[in-house]
Amino acid sequence: MISLTDSQKIGIGLMGFGVFFLFFGMILFFDKALLAIGNIFFVVGLAFVIGLERTFRFFFQKHKMKATSFFLGGVFIVLIGWPIIGVILEFYGFFLLFRGFFPAVVGFIRRIPVLGYLLNLPFISGYVDKEV
Repeated sequence: MISLTDSQKIGIGLMGFGVFFLFFGMILFFDKALLAIGNIFFVVGLAFVIGLERTFRFFFQKHKMKATSFFLGGVFIVLIGWPIIGVILEFYGFFLLFRGFFPAVVGFIRRIPVLGYLLNLPFISGYVDKEV
């Protein structure tokens, strides 16, 4: 079992609230206030989980500058009031930032009983294996 510090527990909670508010903001036709709150919670929660210095090092690596600019630009655009364009930019930036983690996520999901079965279906596994 992984032991977490109190600040990491707070960060996980903030990230959870961030994902909830982002999802709820999209369900309510891209409500800009909920999306902005979700963005702030998610980014602050990430800083709590991995630390402020490691967060800056993660976002501002030379080879991730394009992804960081899309993600943080999308956050900024949501904050100024254009939620649909901002969310599209955020998703693209999020995909570029975290695409290195997707193989580990797919490997983890394959060990979950029902979801693993679904990922191993022939037409799905061929697509997932090609993308990962």
